[in-house]
Parts: sequence; structure tokens; C-alpha cells
Amino acid sequence: MARWRKRMGALFDFPLLTRLLFHLRRMTGGLQRGFFLRLSIALCGFVVVAALLLTAFEGPHDNAGHMASKFGDSFYWGVTTVLGNGDTGYVTSPAGKFISWLLVLFGVAIVAAITGALVGFVIDILLKEGQGMGAAGYRDHIVVCGWNSTARELISELGGDEYATKIVLIHSGDKNPAGNGVYFVSGDVTSADDLRRAGIEEAMAAVVCPADASNEADMRSILAVMAIESIAPHVRTVVEANNPDHVEHFRRAHADEIVVSSRLVSRLMARSSLYPGLAEIVTDIVSGGEGSELYRVRLPDEYVGLSVDQLSERMRSDHSATLLAVSRDGTAHINPDADFRLQSGDDAVVVAESLGTLAPLQMVPAT
Repeated sequence: MARWRKRMGALFDFPLLTRLLFHLRRMTGGLQRGFFLRLSIALCGFVVVAALLLTAFEGPHDNAGHMASKFGDSFYWGVTTVLGNGDTGYVTSPAGKFISWLLVLFGVAIVAAITGALVGFVIDILLKEGQGMGAAGYRDHIVVCGWNSTARELISELGGDEYATKIVLIHSGDKNPAGNGVYFVSGDVTSADDLRRAGIEEAMAAVVCPADASNEADMRSILAVMAIESIAPHVRTVVEANNPDHVEHFRRAHADEIVVSSRLVSRLMARSSLYPGLAEIVTDIVSGGEGSELYRVRLPDEYVGLSVDQLSERMRSDHSATLLAVSRDGTAHINPDADFRLQSGDDAVVVAESLGTLAPLQMVPAT
């Protein structure tokens, strides 16, 4: 059932339509439920009264059936007159012409009101969208929660990836710091309403970046992860942590992947001090250098049973890719033993110039 709903939702996956509906609900949310009903009744009642008066003034009065027919014709004429397409020769009496003038004036007022409402609606949407007060309406996108130098480089890297995906940024600012190509939501990364405006429930992943290097920023990131997990537990969360001591807290909040910047940099610098050039190589791999994109890919079923050596050979010959690791049941096997054999469901981490015929791994949402 969930898969069927996802397929049906994909048929109507129009971000612009979703945003228009969001703003329409926002603008009409403060109105009473019976407002439009009362307005419609009043408009219809005005035309009905005009049709009754016209029937009374212009007849015929000799037969009830003829009067009913005349009322129907008068009502239709009244509607078309209000819409600006009425027959001016339908009325002949002075009273009828006076009613016709009133309906014409009424119609002009309605058209002006509708035009003004539409223009105001469009202007309001443009202003709110520019201020980050809209809703993304995307599916299978990445939500970046928070803004710092890491978020800036991350968005730049995602923008240049072959496996292109939409990006939504949540940031408590007045304007979009990420520039064009990134949908901006002005809000609080710990707010359920703001996360929903970013489309967190339909997202592929969420990346949480601390606002600064303080412990307080880590605590706020933990709250953001908890908010995401409460709304969309199936969304993969990747978190940047300032303090290594907070990793356990992030795990308790059910963050899927935790990157400690200081630990990562220090270990890379240590290895590079012992073995010159390692930092440049690793940086080139993870930053999508020429000929060295890093991918996690799904392995074809015919690869089941191959050894690591055989898999490496097939990757080189079939896809011009270099095998780095094999992942099984959430555990990465780097440089496994010679008797290691591929099983169904295994995936691989490779370095390649492009995806080519390789299929990127699709994370299956938890049910």
C-alpha cells in the first residue's frame, strides 16, 4: 500500500502546484469555513432578485408556466450580464434597463475584485517565496539543515555530482545564502512546521550542519535530528558534529551517520605526515576530482558468488571502476579476506570517472 501511494504521489509530483496550494491554504486559513459559502449565496441571491424583478416588470403575467420560463431566461441573462456577455436587447422597459445597468456595474465590480485578488495573490506568493516562507514541494531531495562553511561546500559538491538531486536549505535568515539552484526555507531546523515546509517527509536524506563550532550548536543539531526522526524516521540523517564526546548523544537521537570534522581532519593530517600525498589523494577522491568520483553502487545479481579479486577485475573491465569496499548488512568490508564471497544484497563503494552503467544504491525506507 505504501509503495502504491508513493507511485500515485509521483504522478502528481509538481513542486509549483504544491507551492501554490500551500500559499492558498496559508492565505485562506484565517477565513471562516462558511465565508465562501455565504459569499456565493449573496452573489447568487443578487442575480435571483434581479431576475424576479425583471420578470415582474416585463411579464408575461397571464400564465404561471410562462412566468417560470421567463424567470429562467431572466436568471440566465442576469448571469451572462454579470460576466460581461449579456444580450442588451433582452430588456425593453425602463425598469428592466435600470436593472441591466445595475447588473453591469455589479459585474464590473466582481471582475475588478477578482483581478485584484489574483494580482495580490501572485505578488504575495513572490514576496513570500523570496523571503523563504514557502514550501519546497520536492520529492527524493536532500534537506540541508543549517548554514556554515561545510554546508556551502556540501551544496557546491552536490551541485556538481552526476547523480543530480534537488536541494532544500533551512536557515534562520532573511535571504537565501546558497544562491540559485537551491530552494530556501527561512526557519528553525528544530521546528516541525519548518521541516515540513522543506518537504522532510518526502526527502531522500537530511544533512545537519552546526551554526558554529560551539557545544551549544551540537545540542541544537541533536534537537534537529530528534525532530527529523519524529516526523520522518525513514529519512537518512547525516550530521556534522563539533565535539567527539557528543557522538554518543547523536547516536541516541538515531542519527544515521555522524561526521566529526576535527577527528576526520586530524587523522588525515596524521596519515599524510607519515605518507606524503595522502591528503591530496583523499581530498581528490571525496571532492569529485577528475576521474575519481566516489560512488556507492548496487551490484548486479550475476555478481553473487564472486570473490573480491573477481569483483575487482569485473569492475575494472566492465565499468572502468576501482573497488574500495564491499558493504553487507550495514558493515563495510575494506580489504576483506581472500575467501570473502559476494552475497545477494551486497553493495560496493567504488572510484570511477562516472556512474556509466552502474546503478546508484537506493536506500530503502524503513517501514
